[in-house]
Amino acid sequence: MRDVDLKPDEEAPYECFQCGNIIIAENSPGQCPDCSSPMRNRQMPFE
Repeated sequence: MRDVDLKPDEEAPYECFQCGNIIIAENSPGQCPDCSSPMRNRQMPFE
């Protein structure tokens, strides 16, 4: 597995764990606007 270079000032896709909604944002939206579930940065690998 390779490390991902993340730049904090770049937009990134965030995906909802529950409904799969995807949002492009500079900062983590925290919760999905559709279902209020947690979101993850899609560029971060699962561990």
